[in-house]
Amino acid sequence: MKTEKDKVDAIKNGEKHFLHHLSIDCVLFGYHEHQLKVLLLQWKHSGKWSLPGGFIKLDETLEESAKRILKERTGLDDIFLQQFQSFGDPKRSHRSKQDIETLAIVSGSLIDETHWILKRTVSIGYYAVTEYSKVTPRPDPLSEICEWWDIDELPQLVFDHNIIVTEALKALRLQIYHQPIGYNLLPEKFTLPEIHALYETILGKELDRRNFAKKLISLGIIKKLDEMRSIGAHRSPFLYKFDKRKYDKALKEGIALAF
Repeated sequence: MKTEKDKVDAIKNGEKHFLHHLSIDCVLFGYHEHQLKVLLLQWKHSGKWSLPGGFIKLDETLEESAKRILKERTGLDDIFLQQFQSFGDPKRSHRSKQDIETLAIVSGSLIDETHWILKRTVSIGYYAVTEYSKVTPRPDPLSEICEWWDIDELPQLVFDHNIIVTEALKALRLQIYHQPIGYNLLPEKFTLPEIHALYETILGKELDRRNFAKKLISLGIIKKLDEMRSIGAHRSPFLYKFDKRKYDKALKEGIALAF
């Protein structure tokens, strides 16, 4: 487990350990009370908000880097992860004078405009999805807050991070027709109305309830349990769960959902 000192040292001497000019930005989606949420960080001393991200170690693959960044922010090892786009506008990673001063304060070192961390950076975008309740948000050394925001109420983010979130949501909405992403956003057991509400929330549109349930059941991705959830007088819907074997097959081969 790395200490905060180790992480701060990475800022001071990062040119020895990380690729220059190439970074990872992660859009982590969570789902809670019919709301799609995104995990954000608030920077120290400035109040600015950003996505979780960081530079790529010399001995890491891109996916290994994204998984490491997310684990450090969430504590989770196994998160559904998908690379979706790169972002390379020449001015995308410009930092203000205040940002430079913050980096110097946090790292305890002299940082000026020639420092490697301030050079033009191309970012590889990954989106990830996980059940909201599994995450224990953890700030990084440059941040003081790490928390969930409703996707419809995001603040103005640094750099081009608002654009990255928009593109990640487009990718998620497209991918949900081809992979059973709901597995990563729901508890182990759920009702048909709950999974129906999840897909409507992600897609931002209404779905025919009967056709939706028939499609998922016919594909064998979810299976009905001999358990019910009591939610009031005369209301005890059956519970369902994902069939892990068929889910893994669908994840590998892709599926075609048409709601």
